Amino acid sequence: MSTRTVNWTALQDATPSPEGLRERKKRLMRQQLSDTATEMFIERGFDAVRVSEIAEACGVSEKTVFNYFPTKESLVLDLGEATLNALNDLADPKSPPVETAVRILNEQLQAITTWLSAQENAAEAINKFRQFGTLVAQTPALRAHQRDMTDKLVTAAAQILATRLNQDTNDPEPQIAAVALLGLWQVQFQALRKHLDANQTPEEIAKAVTADVQRAANTINKGLTTLGK
Repeated sequence: MSTRTVNWTALQDATPSPEGLRERKKRLMRQQLSDTATEMFIERGFDAVRVSEIAEACGVSEKTVFNYFPTKESLVLDLGEATLNALNDLADPKSPPVETAVRILNEQLQAITTWLSAQENAAEAINKFRQFGTLVAQTPALRAHQRDMTDKLVTAAAQILATRLNQDTNDPEPQIAAVALLGLWQVQFQALRKHLDANQTPEEIAKAVTADVQRAANTINKGLTTLGK
């Protein structure tokens, strides 16, 4: 895991297959591109940095950047792809939807706190994370990308839940369930921004964020536990 930014790509597979040299090189290049882009965006602003500059800083062509990331926005917001893969767990009829969503969020939060724990300067690391949150919040293109990805995730979750319930994707039950479940990701994002504090340990931050997410989960859990019954 990079010491500069959270390695979101590591969340895509909890039990990855053995990594060969080719796969390792691709993973490291992807991380380098994302790290470099994030640093440059935070320092200069998203709109002020061209993809060609990121490519030059990493010693690759602009085409190579787009081979790894389809858009400029995805250079810093690629957690959605990991979440999209994780949502397949909603298909398990033995696991309540809210419980599954909370577990996925806990795993993603664990990746963040593990990264924070690995940093030599916790205050600097937390400040960098807060700067990242501010970058996203203040950049219209990144907010739009987030909304588009959320729509994509809601659609995917609705499809999975509809199949699980033997319903049509456009039926109201899987639709509202998907919207509610994906709302938990926004709660966790806001909770991280609220609780990131250099005076707290990563464990204390995780506990506070988890508590907020659980409160939100409890709010929607009563309705969603009736799904399929």
